[in-house]
Amino acid sequence: MQDNATEVTAAGIARLAGVGRAAVSNWRRRHADFPKPVGGTETSPSFALAEVEGWLRRQGKLAEVPLRERVWQQLAGHPEGPVTALVQAGSVLLLIHERPTVWLDVSAGSDERLAAMLPGVLEQVLTPRFGVTHSRRVHSTGASGSAEAVNATAPVNTRMPTHTAASAPTVMSVNTPSAVNSGPALHVPTGPELLPSVPLLRGAAELAAEAGARQAFEFLLGRHLDANPRQYTLTPAELAGLMADLAGPARTVLDPACGTGALLRAVDTRPDQELYAQDSAHDLAALTALRLALHARADVRGAAGDTLRADAYPELRADAVLCHPPFNERNWGHDELAYDPRWEYGFPARTESELAWVQHALARLADGGSAVLLMPPAAASRRSGRRIRADLLRRGALRAVVALPVGAAPPYNIPLHVWVLRRPDRTPAAPEVLLVDTGRFAGEGRGGPDWAAVRDAVLDAWRVFERDGRLEERPGLARSLPVIELLDDDVDLAPARHLPPAAVADGAEQLTAVRERLGVTLRLTADLTPPPATPAPAARWPLTTVGELARGGALVMRTGGNGGHARVPVLTDHDVLAGTAPSGTLPESDEEAVLTEPGDVVVPVLGGGSVARVIDDVTGGAALGRNLVLLRPDRTALDPWFLAGFLRGTANNRQASSYASTATRLDVRRLQLPRLPLEEQRRYGARFRALDEFERALRHASRLGEQLVRGMYDGLTDGTVAPE
Repeated sequence: MQDNATEVTAAGIARLAGVGRAAVSNWRRRHADFPKPVGGTETSPSFALAEVEGWLRRQGKLAEVPLRERVWQQLAGHPEGPVTALVQAGSVLLLIHERPTVWLDVSAGSDERLAAMLPGVLEQVLTPRFGVTHSRRVHSTGASGSAEAVNATAPVNTRMPTHTAASAPTVMSVNTPSAVNSGPALHVPTGPELLPSVPLLRGAAELAAEAGARQAFEFLLGRHLDANPRQYTLTPAELAGLMADLAGPARTVLDPACGTGALLRAVDTRPDQELYAQDSAHDLAALTALRLALHARADVRGAAGDTLRADAYPELRADAVLCHPPFNERNWGHDELAYDPRWEYGFPARTESELAWVQHALARLADGGSAVLLMPPAAASRRSGRRIRADLLRRGALRAVVALPVGAAPPYNIPLHVWVLRRPDRTPAAPEVLLVDTGRFAGEGRGGPDWAAVRDAVLDAWRVFERDGRLEERPGLARSLPVIELLDDDVDLAPARHLPPAAVADGAEQLTAVRERLGVTLRLTADLTPPPATPAPAARWPLTTVGELARGGALVMRTGGNGGHARVPVLTDHDVLAGTAPSGTLPESDEEAVLTEPGDVVVPVLGGGSVARVIDDVTGGAALGRNLVLLRPDRTALDPWFLAGFLRGTANNRQASSYASTATRLDVRRLQLPRLPLEEQRRYGARFRALDEFERALRHASRLGEQLVRGMYDGLTDGTVAPE
């Protein structure tokens, strides 16, 4: 009966049976024996998964629930929440990964026996890796690389050590309750806690037998992240790989704000390595610890706690630190950490939380170790941080600043920076700093940058700079700059402010290429210009409406929703109005996504414009976004281009629109079109299609013209284009 604790929504039932959500609604109305809701709300009820599965089998609608879907539904509907369920499932997958015979032994009996025996065997696996509930481990990785366990309930050491350039601080701030709040990332659950999860754990074991323990956990974690995109700030895998390469090979690596573990997962691990992770969110720390333990060949340590206030590894001296810290935090501990010995380069202002993370990373490095941090661009130029930036430069701690293209990582509308730092050792400080700007590699829309080009440009510049200590100018891309030239009143480190413009040849050649493309497009536009209008007598066609056609089965009408699968591109109303590719995203939800097909007609319902777009092969398969209506015509009765063309009529849109105080809304059902034979429809459709091609050519010419004009302005103002 424990499986009944897992609940599933109507959308989940639809996925289980491979049908649409409307079919589930029909089953509920038509079949009196359909399982009754056990939770949820009146508009979004939930059902017991075991009862649903049994009903589907009895009705012959389901031969067998797909294993991956069944396990996911058990996890998503867990009574303690999906995160708790995912941590428990991940712990068992780690047990299966490391001691498969032990799992076979404890799982051979009843559910009660399994729940009773699991805590003991899980403790044997989790405690050596992540510590135990009543203690926290502090690790020192000096020449011996030994680890020392410290009881978290012991009195806090109130002695403040003397800090020198050759020795890093070993004690956190004193007399603060939060100083003892860090602890192991995972806790061993009790038997009663595990009992409701036994069906899920057995299912996860089956999934591991089918795909492997590591792949099973990655699947479940990926589905969870997709279903909750607003809860987590993810580091893209391409960016994580670039940051790991900039840090270089290292035996000990720390991520003090590990999130979902993307940065440490990007490290090329080997058995003699040690990975350390900490995050203030207990669930993220647990999930990351499990993910790394399943993925990496290295020794993994994970801890939960506020890193700045309660560092779990105060004695760690790592070879490398990778970090994607939280941005723009005001409550980072400014008041209680005023005398913390980590502020070797200056006490950060309340608005400079990122510079606190920078100094924490440097404090946890061994001499000569490297730190790579993702930073907001404001951290390179805010006046409140100029003294710390100046000291980082003077002492040789800051080695490079890389400006990423827009769209590289969240927030996607800002070109973030990557800072490369090194803890100074006894060697003289480097006299130059590398500045790189990869903004030219930004992608169009939300497709992301050209990561291959970004990676090649950054790593090539960094390797030359690291080898020679300087880099010859690469106009518009990279250069090394003497530290003394940056130590002015602003200490502005933004690369774009210090790089020379692109080479004249490159700029002139690019403008020539744009001009040639514009010429070709303008000639095409001229060829597509509609012929002179031919006068015709006023037509007196019999009319019908979209609503009547939908009721008669000549077309299917669907509206865009608020959810779907997070990995499917979404066609937004802006995309339809601008004639661009799908650029939106939607979080995964119980609502079934509406997917477009070639030949569909999509109409925006807000804004008062007369626009209708016929979906082509490129756009087909995208999810329908909000404020859009999809019309899917029966090709034996309606021509798509005929339908789209008549829907764009100005008078047609005016009579079908309603007006509120701040917006105009289109009632698509009231839009009219004439009743014409299919052959006549196709004649009109061909003309409407030609108009659409002309409109697209005009848009393309407009974009090329804007690009040429902007390039000419830039070339004339920076001296790369002569006025003649």
